[in-house]
Amino acid sequence: MKKVTRRELLKIAALAGGGILLPIGIQYRGYAQRTDERVEPFTLAFRKPPVLNPVRSDSNTDYYEIAMQIAQVEILPGRRTQIWGYNGIFPGPTIKQRKHRQSVVRFINNLSINTSVHLHGMPSLPQYDGYAEDLISPGFYKDYVYPNSVASIMWYHDHAIGKTSFNAYMGLAGMYIVQDDEELNLPLPSGDYDIPLIIHDKTFAANGSLIFDDQAQHSVMGEVITVNGVPWPRMEVANRKYRFRVLNTSISRSYKLALSTGNDITVIGTDDGLMPRPMNTKDMRLGMAERYDLIIDFSKYSIGTQVELQNLGLPNNDNTGNTNKIMRFDVVRSEVDNSSIPSTLRNIQFLSESDAVRTREFVFDRSNRMWLINDKGWDKNRVDANPQLEEVEIWRLRNTSGLWFHPVHVHLIEGQILDRNGQPPFVYERGLKDVFYVGENETVRIIGKFKPNIGKYMYHCHNMVHEDHDMMSQFEVGQGGIDPMSAPPKPLPAPPL
Repeated sequence: MKKVTRRELLKIAALAGGGILLPIGIQYRGYAQRTDERVEPFTLAFRKPPVLNPVRSDSNTDYYEIAMQIAQVEILPGRRTQIWGYNGIFPGPTIKQRKHRQSVVRFINNLSINTSVHLHGMPSLPQYDGYAEDLISPGFYKDYVYPNSVASIMWYHDHAIGKTSFNAYMGLAGMYIVQDDEELNLPLPSGDYDIPLIIHDKTFAANGSLIFDDQAQHSVMGEVITVNGVPWPRMEVANRKYRFRVLNTSISRSYKLALSTGNDITVIGTDDGLMPRPMNTKDMRLGMAERYDLIIDFSKYSIGTQVELQNLGLPNNDNTGNTNKIMRFDVVRSEVDNSSIPSTLRNIQFLSESDAVRTREFVFDRSNRMWLINDKGWDKNRVDANPQLEEVEIWRLRNTSGLWFHPVHVHLIEGQILDRNGQPPFVYERGLKDVFYVGENETVRIIGKFKPNIGKYMYHCHNMVHEDHDMMSQFEVGQGGIDPMSAPPKPLPAPPL
């Protein structure tokens, strides 16, 4: 029996009953037809994830409940796919909140695996940040408390030690939006014209089952691009402006977004909220876990125009098949548009190099078949940086290889990119961020103030395969902070919220 190639492995039928195929060191005789040859782009209708309502509210807090559970869903037409979903859907339901109104979100683990939930972008207290070893065991639950102190696009996803890539690939991801009065008073597109776009790539066997292949712990590159859980959807739009909150939940794939017409995309926000002013770009990189707030103006197009959101491809991605396509907008009707894009969006007091009290360097590289930071892997007992509360630091994030890229996520802080290889950041990056795309042979300098909490927080590559093996470490703000393991999950049954 011959050993098959990776490409052949991706053609292999998954186990019967909608299970997961783990193509690691296994040989097969029979192959299944690849599903990207059987899904025609732009034939399936676009949909938005549902918005989750609280189970109850009081004067300052909304209480939510989300169960992590197995579900059989239709992603490919006529086939059922087993996922692990928040409330049994992929992606999970969207939570929409107001700034400074507290949330308590109960996550219940009805799966057979350990999980940990990180609300990415929220400056949570350490015990509610989704520390990688603060695990919710099967049959347990945890109530996470979120201050909603930042108005931005966030997302919640699994963060279990060593299992993040697999758990998130199975579907454990959802959007979380916090808005404030300042944003809501702007004349930006709103309501039905304010749309989440959650981009994720997957590979399926012919029967609809998911195939997970991390290419010897290097990366997961799916062949089918989904938006809000739909492969290459088609969205009908009016000839007016739309606001799109774009999130990349892919495990390892980055994207280079562009419109097929060559028109500008207007960027109004980055990971951590609105930018000072809108920026126009023809194309833009979108690394894993990055969020961008975009305006696309369809008034430029006549009725009947079809506009593709394309992926122009980036180095060290598997740019094959239909992965150059993301979704299509069909301009089908005329509508009055009362929205506009203000020249000033938000007042941000940016930090300068003179504000920093020190500079640290972190080298992201591969050694002895492990992904490491400064030649070290994860160790919950080791702290690799100890800034004090309210201190400003510059971090030099270095990628010395031309063979891979690293979107680096620093928990807790709102950071800024100072430069990339000595050059200014791209125009669309000139806002507050918590994910920093460190491309091949790039050195990215970032600056941030370590606030508002003391305690231990993680930083890691957001290629989740790299994170799992073992490109993650932690810093500690100040001394004497709350132990991130100090609010352990509790066994079911849970009392009412």
